[in-house]
Amino acid sequence: MGQPHVVTLRATRAGDLDALFTFEQDGEAVRMAAFTPPDPTDRAAFDAHWRRLLGDPRIDARTIRADGTIVGSVARWFEDDVADITAWVDPEHWGEGIATRAMRLFLDALRERPLRARVAADNAASIAVLEKLGFRQVGSETSFANARNTDIEERIYRLD
Repeated sequence: MGQPHVVTLRATRAGDLDALFTFEQDGEAVRMAAFTPPDPTDRAAFDAHWRRLLGDPRIDARTIRADGTIVGSVARWFEDDVADITAWVDPEHWGEGIATRAMRLFLDALRERPLRARVAADNAASIAVLEKLGFRQVGSETSFANARNTDIEERIYRLD
């Protein structure tokens, strides 16, 4: 485990995207996330996706910083009128407690409840973060995971 960090969130800016794109190129991170774009190396698609996110007032996308350095992102969007959340942390900072602290900050700022999160059933680290934050598994389904090119179990979590 690394040293403790001062973790902060700020609204994601266009200038953050280079770092965020770099984090999403790590093969193990992509495999663990599982439900990624068809080609995570396609920078044009990544940029188009983020332009949509940053241009939609219903989406809350924030950049995670640890000790002032960009280390990931968190976001909330709506699917089927349910608020969904997601997070991505630079694999170089896994195991340092940053994801848990960033998600706690994010959850404290959000008023929507319930919140839903989806995670690959074998992504033990992300499941542990969700459960530490009070999320409870409410279901599962089989979904196609682009990063693995196959159907896998996806767990659905909820925070009331």
